[in-house]
Amino acid sequence: MRARSIDELKGRRIGRVLNKLGLLTKEQAEQAMHEQIESRRDPKSDRSGTTIGSICVAKGWVTERQVEQAIAGSKGFDYLPSLEGVEVPPECAERVTAQSARSFKIIPLAWDNSTRQLRVAVAGVEGALDTTSIAQLLSCRVEAIVAPAAEIDAALKRLYGGASGAPTVAAERDLSEAVKAAAGRGESLDIETLAKAADANEIVQLVNLMVLTAVQERASDIHLEPFETGFRVRQRIDGVLYEMKGIDPSLASACVSRVKVMAKLNIAERRLPQDGRIALKFGGKPIDMRVSVLPTIFGESVVLRVLDRSNVQLDLHNIGLRDDELAKVERIIRKPNGIVVVTGPTGSGKTTTLYAALSALNDIETKLLTAEDPVEYDIDGLIQCQVNLDQELTFAKLLRSFLRQDPDVILIGEIRDLETAQIAIQASLTGHLVLTTLHTNDAPSSILRLLDLGVENFLLTATLEAIVAQRLVRRICVHCKEEFSPTEAESMELGLRLADLGGRTLHRGKGCDKCSGGYRGRRALFEIMAMDDDLRELVMQNASTSVLAAECRKRGMRTLRESGLLALYEGQTTIEEVVRETLGDE
Repeated sequence: MRARSIDELKGRRIGRVLNKLGLLTKEQAEQAMHEQIESRRDPKSDRSGTTIGSICVAKGWVTERQVEQAIAGSKGFDYLPSLEGVEVPPECAERVTAQSARSFKIIPLAWDNSTRQLRVAVAGVEGALDTTSIAQLLSCRVEAIVAPAAEIDAALKRLYGGASGAPTVAAERDLSEAVKAAAGRGESLDIETLAKAADANEIVQLVNLMVLTAVQERASDIHLEPFETGFRVRQRIDGVLYEMKGIDPSLASACVSRVKVMAKLNIAERRLPQDGRIALKFGGKPIDMRVSVLPTIFGESVVLRVLDRSNVQLDLHNIGLRDDELAKVERIIRKPNGIVVVTGPTGSGKTTTLYAALSALNDIETKLLTAEDPVEYDIDGLIQCQVNLDQELTFAKLLRSFLRQDPDVILIGEIRDLETAQIAIQASLTGHLVLTTLHTNDAPSSILRLLDLGVENFLLTATLEAIVAQRLVRRICVHCKEEFSPTEAESMELGLRLADLGGRTLHRGKGCDKCSGGYRGRRALFEIMAMDDDLRELVMQNASTSVLAAECRKRGMRTLRESGLLALYEGQTTIEEVVRETLGDE
């Protein structure tokens, strides 16, 4: 190699780099560049394959690995063509567990304690360009050297004995003395031993890797669940729980304590529930996690709610509303006063819908106040307040203060009692728009729920403007989507005969490495009940939910089941998802 340093290669064209490496003559580099220019001028040529490197490989001048070496040099990375005979230094083995090495496909090469920098070989240039997650996981600086992917795989098998992508425990020989001291002792652990185990490098990496895996898989929750004979780890993806590789029960206390340390909770308290919050950055993205710790008969159960701000669609145009529904919602939230209720079970996307509505209203002329339990996302332009029951700061108390803050729009996280409902009504009657949530099965039944709380029907009819019920169904993965014709039994699940489907071809996912069981992502189904004088009259007459529902459908309200059928016919979801999420709407 003629170049004295990587600085002579960085930023240069591939042909020039190959020449400086002594792998290509100047004439060959110029010829390859000329052929590339000519091929791009030809409208019939396939431009995707006309790179300098591919041309040189096709002519037999260089190998693919030599081109990879040149690309690495042009990006500023050293290249290691072979890892045969490479061994992991002891100081590196202490910092990088076998699981971390396999998960990120890295081979640790050297550790500099003075600068806290780890040198690692990574698979390909793309891996070298994305070392942020590795640095986050290992809590140190990372210097990457590019190696061929096949060399990395072979070295992983030789050094670590196989591969496994999901978080698991290291072998007994990999455990530090601090972890061994805490292993398997359960409630008998003293605080000092537990604290040392929680800070042990392998436990830190194991918990970080578990969180990172969940973020990469787009999980919304991570569950750590203790049982008499094991410790189960599950993650919720698109509303469904999937089991991950478990943690050895002997390390459960150390892992739970690590989560509690990250959430700034009391690791000595193991008899009472605790709630906390963790703020992290993975790949430059801010990740917030709500942590709930619950004592059980076999240890502490932990649930981490992953709040990935980069995945949140805070725009009414992106939450799944159809054109007619979007126009209706935009009309409703532009009203000067009144109450708008979003209803549905836990995890149905109510908060996202409300935030999207607030984002649409968020401008310099509008004062927006929110009372939440807890505040899930920080949004510029909103004055956000959190309920604190320990300090007796309830929804009702916050709302009383809100009315003295000159608001235009108020968001109430949830109407849980009559007092909160009455103050919401008062705010509406005094010229404010109030957005809130309830837990009911559909839009019409929200009327009965509010009346059951003790709200007078004449106040309800005077203030309620609309009720939006919603559900989330999983989307079919676009990478493995296939057509199929449903059977009579499958159509009957929807309460339809096969003839009612009109010969439609439906879709489902076969399952691939880019999805979870044939699904990837979710979309919302909506049922929008806009109040008018006739509906208000029915409420005043204490009409039943079924009567209200029938009247709404006469006025064109699309039910949750009908929204689900539309999504089904469009090939966005499956029969199973529509049946599961709209079971009560038959």
